[in-house]
Amino acid sequence: MKKKIVVLTGAGMSVESGLRTFRDSDGLWEEYPVQQVATHEGWEANPELVTNFYNMLRKKCWNVKPNEGHRLVAELEKNYNVTVVTQNVDNLHEQAGSTKVIHLHGELMKVCSSRDVDDPRYIRELTPDDCEVKPGTKAGDGSLLRPYIVFFGEAVPNISLAAEEAQEADIFIIIGTSLNVYPAAGLIHYVRPDVPIYLIDPNPVNAGGRVEQIQKGASEGMRELIEKLG
Repeated sequence: MKKKIVVLTGAGMSVESGLRTFRDSDGLWEEYPVQQVATHEGWEANPELVTNFYNMLRKKCWNVKPNEGHRLVAELEKNYNVTVVTQNVDNLHEQAGSTKVIHLHGELMKVCSSRDVDDPRYIRELTPDDCEVKPGTKAGDGSLLRPYIVFFGEAVPNISLAAEEAQEADIFIIIGTSLNVYPAAGLIHYVRPDVPIYLIDPNPVNAGGRVEQIQKGASEGMRELIEKLG
């Protein structure tokens, strides 16, 4: 039976693909205040601004490709039972070939009802040829079509599923996250005490004594970790 690897990824996973992080000094929040484009209050105040912001992000996302780090995570499936838990809203893990991906903060390439975000009847996946939502477009229930994104202050519906995966991990890998964003950062506490935890990030991260950090970017760090895992 294959060992189970759970990989938790953050914004640093996609940096090498050309996607800017939100929180770094040159991040998107410098240009677009989070209160305006990533909260329910911002959506209520100006749905056109929010819709156009995510249209812009989708166009950027369709113009980038998975990097070597994404591909190496996908290749782990040859020898392990792998679940990817990502804080990212891009679909680069799926493009790289990962078959089990849990999105904690929503999916940029999907839109949904603004009345009931998680009603599957009104969740629609967009395509590269049809990735722009015209402001004012309605969902099937008559409410405005909104991004399928977990706004700040909203519940994270997949966190319990991710916690169950973390509890079952034989190896836990963290890539490209400073472990400052909750509830995702709390997943580390669900990992069994005897399970090795590896953290790949070029910046020093204070994650506690049981975490072994590889202080490199996603691709270089994954190459080193794969050697280490044998």
